[in-house]
Amino acid sequence: MSTLRKVPELSLLSYVNGSDADKIKFVDNITAGLKDYGFIILKDHTIEQKKIDRAYDLVQSFFSLPLETKNKYKLDNGGQRGYTPFKTEHAKDNKNPDLKEFWHVGRDLLSSSQYKGIYPENVWPSEVAELKKSFQELYEAMDMTSQILLETIGRGLDLPSSYFKDMITDGNSIIRMIHYPPTKGEDTKNSIRAAAHEDINLITMLVGATDSGLQLLERDGSWLDVNSRPGEIVVDTGDMMSRITNNVLPSTTHRVINPTTDSSARYSMPFFVHPHSKAVLKTIPSCAGVGTSMPEITAGDFLTQRLKEIGLYK
Repeated sequence: MSTLRKVPELSLLSYVNGSDADKIKFVDNITAGLKDYGFIILKDHTIEQKKIDRAYDLVQSFFSLPLETKNKYKLDNGGQRGYTPFKTEHAKDNKNPDLKEFWHVGRDLLSSSQYKGIYPENVWPSEVAELKKSFQELYEAMDMTSQILLETIGRGLDLPSSYFKDMITDGNSIIRMIHYPPTKGEDTKNSIRAAAHEDINLITMLVGATDSGLQLLERDGSWLDVNSRPGEIVVDTGDMMSRITNNVLPSTTHRVINPTTDSSARYSMPFFVHPHSKAVLKTIPSCAGVGTSMPEITAGDFLTQRLKEIGLYK
């Protein structure tokens, strides 16, 4: 009997379209997978593949622009919107920069939203005209899918059905378009594409990266490859989820290692699911008494604290 561990693969459509028994089974499986690995893989989901494929084409078009053009979109907002140059971000408690550049797209708020003016406004590169429409559509699709996922996680934690929905309505979620250039000529002894870290948010949804390299840290100190196929979504839990569950759903350390050949590039598009900035991160009832509860903090204050720790806020 094989003892090899493998990140669980689940069918989100079995929850969306299935019977009551199918829904219960999915909730049990996602809860078990996130408790054990901090990661699961969705074999199918509710996002049209053509939206993902088109977005990846446009991402590659943007990152192939000259550096001086990309730098026009570098803003003083802690990297929350627009362009963040190569080797700017580093993992918490790691002074070596990650070998990546990225662009952030956030929520387009209605003028009536109480968070208008609190979240940075989106910026869009005029040089890649279709990028705005493509990413607005993809953002909406990923946002809807994140609501379904959080509903299932909430059921596994005995939370009211509206708990996470209320928390992420007008939430500060972002799509991060990442380019990991070829590593030729870089300090690959000290820097890797993404050094070991935990995500800040509630959950992260990674739609089909163009190359492998993602690994999670097991409890025994070994690294486990997280391999997904085109059309799948890798889901992991972040620090905010760990915080409100007293680490029942842990924020698992992960990294993106350097490629075996220094001439290959990698692109990826994680969707970081954040609450609205006034949401209070506090231990939920079903997880009280499991460990040492962390002090309450708003999602906005926690995000700012973490952005400083990873070098995006000065």
